[in-house]
Amino acid sequence: MVYDVEMLKAFYASYATHVNAAREKLGRPMTLSEKILYAHLYDASTIATFRRGEDYVNFRPDRVAMQDATAQMALLQFANAGRTSSAVPATVHCDHLIQAYKGAKIDLPIACETNKEVYDFLRSVASKYGIGFWKPGAGIIHQVVLENYAFPGGMMVGTDSHTPNAGGLGMIAIGVGGADAVDVMTGMEWELKMPKLIGVHLKGKLSGWASPKDVILKLAGILTVKGGTNAIIEYFGEGTESLSATGKATICNMGAEVGATTSVFPYDKEMGKYLCATGRTCVEEWASDNVMHLTADKEVLANPEAYYDRVIEIDLSSLEPYVNGPFTPDAACPISELADRVKEKKFPRKMEVGLIGSCTNSSYQDLKRAASIARQVKEKGLKMQAQLLINPGSEQIYCTAERDGIIADFTAIGGVVMANACGPCIGQWKRVTDDPLRANSIVTSFNRNFAKRADGNPNTHAFIASPEIAVALAVAGDLCFNPLIDTLTNEQGEPVKLDVPSGETLPEDGFTVDDNGYVAPADDGAKVEVFINPQSQRLQKLNPFPAWDGNDLLDMPLLIKTQGKCTTDHISMAGPWLRFRGHLENISDNMLMGAVNAFNGKTNCVWNRLTNAYEAVSAVAKQYKTEGLNSIVVAEENYGEGSSREHAAMEPRFLNVRVILAKSFARIHETNLKKQGMLALTFAHKEDYDKVREHDMISVCGLDTFEPGKNLLVVLKHEDGTQEQIWASHTYNEMQIAWFKAGCALNTFRK
Repeated sequence: MVYDVEMLKAFYASYATHVNAAREKLGRPMTLSEKILYAHLYDASTIATFRRGEDYVNFRPDRVAMQDATAQMALLQFANAGRTSSAVPATVHCDHLIQAYKGAKIDLPIACETNKEVYDFLRSVASKYGIGFWKPGAGIIHQVVLENYAFPGGMMVGTDSHTPNAGGLGMIAIGVGGADAVDVMTGMEWELKMPKLIGVHLKGKLSGWASPKDVILKLAGILTVKGGTNAIIEYFGEGTESLSATGKATICNMGAEVGATTSVFPYDKEMGKYLCATGRTCVEEWASDNVMHLTADKEVLANPEAYYDRVIEIDLSSLEPYVNGPFTPDAACPISELADRVKEKKFPRKMEVGLIGSCTNSSYQDLKRAASIARQVKEKGLKMQAQLLINPGSEQIYCTAERDGIIADFTAIGGVVMANACGPCIGQWKRVTDDPLRANSIVTSFNRNFAKRADGNPNTHAFIASPEIAVALAVAGDLCFNPLIDTLTNEQGEPVKLDVPSGETLPEDGFTVDDNGYVAPADDGAKVEVFINPQSQRLQKLNPFPAWDGNDLLDMPLLIKTQGKCTTDHISMAGPWLRFRGHLENISDNMLMGAVNAFNGKTNCVWNRLTNAYEAVSAVAKQYKTEGLNSIVVAEENYGEGSSREHAAMEPRFLNVRVILAKSFARIHETNLKKQGMLALTFAHKEDYDKVREHDMISVCGLDTFEPGKNLLVVLKHEDGTQEQIWASHTYNEMQIAWFKAGCALNTFRK
């Protein structure tokens, strides 16, 4: 089925005109990213040579996608916007709240009962406002979007950081917070700093054990977790044409792990094949008619250094599999070096669980190649040495994989098929283990591996690899096993070697599905009632945040000075806290509980100046709020790395944290803070971080002349009576300053 066909038809009818107008105005050849961005300007008359990494630009995305954990807060905000329907096509996908425990047949019914209140709310509010609804079990948002909604040349925002997955079909798809999604759904301008462009030249062709996942695992090691911040990664070169559309999506998906705004591939025959295989032949025809506008201009390809801010070359022909980790996705390691690294770092060598699937690697091709390894266990007389869990990407993928015997290949060796949902990838894993805090190693085909993310155990060493490598290591149960060269001993005592994985990119007999899980909105949303029980512990109506009172923020107690990595998982944990994603007051109890206090090395333990005792972060913040005190958080580099969850910005705002002063911010989180009326400031001199003391009272001065490009004065009042003055930089423009003054961005729309 082709959804939103009229929107698609209108888009392709005008796309070439928009691109040609932009090229004529710029007076030079254009990259693919530029073509798509300029074709989506909110006001086409504003075409100009925007400065990358500096100028804020207003865009008009084509659609919005929301997953259930973030959709709750986004739709609670949208309900306050005064509109009767979404201004653009939008969908809600129920994939985050399903816990992985015993398998899909048991876990899914339990999730539907446990989360009934939330699912009913999302379904009713989606129906009321003209938003498509995908039921629990329908699949993971990004796989479902790729199968049904992504289209070459389009622009989408999604309330999940892995929205860039749609770049596998040549779409500029950007992860945002819920407030940004509300902007788009209300028809307002959506603002984005014009991204820089990182060109990745792919040469050659993959072979053997190497997979598309290894492209981004290698690139993560090159760029690090913040090397792509405020940049689009645009792939080009002959190597792109050899990758399947779903392989391209895998690479784009994990671009979020290097901080990239998004990632995108040029349109080619592989994308066309995927569009046709998923029932969108008309989209393939329209895209093919626009192919010259869905790739970079030939002058760009001939001289990429002149058009991209940075060019990186990767030779697919010589690429070997990578295993990244633990604890950070940019700890890149070729499999040929893994054994030495495991021994040198004294990582737990025994590999206990292999987990495959997730939004990053849950396509038909992924499961088929992984199953080709699984089949060899019985064929070669081997025995599994580790547990194997599988999360298919969608009901369509599951039904097709079941028909083609792929599911049977996994279950035959003891694999457990979980629901078509995120599960362990986002912490929704009820892991059964002898000791929940024991040091251990797991290998996943996921995208993130922060401490405690999968199972809540800070000592779980999570490594990221392709699905086929994850299965191979699960067969061996040994991180030091290299399937490219090593042998295993079978049950007859014979040395055997695993054959190279194989698998078609698309099912030979086409996709099949009994019920894809889609529910269309009501024809007349005015007749749909959305009810929130005032006594609910899962859902809570939102009250607008108060406007700025016009005064400087004086004598704020330091709530916490965080040390080291502080991701959105540290600021607002997932796992059991997901059940409160629609209840701001309740979920605020987890605020910054995972952050490390720089003064004592502990988590969730900060000094309370009101009691002179150490207490939980949220408990201290609540007491300050009760006393009418604002507070401030100080942090290190890349604060807010990871998920797009705006709860990590809304919780501090709700508890009167007015300022985050960091060495640097992750892109999505910085925007989320701004949207909620907070001050996201950076040290003008990073070494000033060391000047902040535990008992400081901190003031931010000069807000009466708050303006773009002008630093703000920060005064540190130390307990010994001395003071220090430091400067804080910011990236606020006029519109964002208006958000701060109004209390939050949504307040400006209400006005």
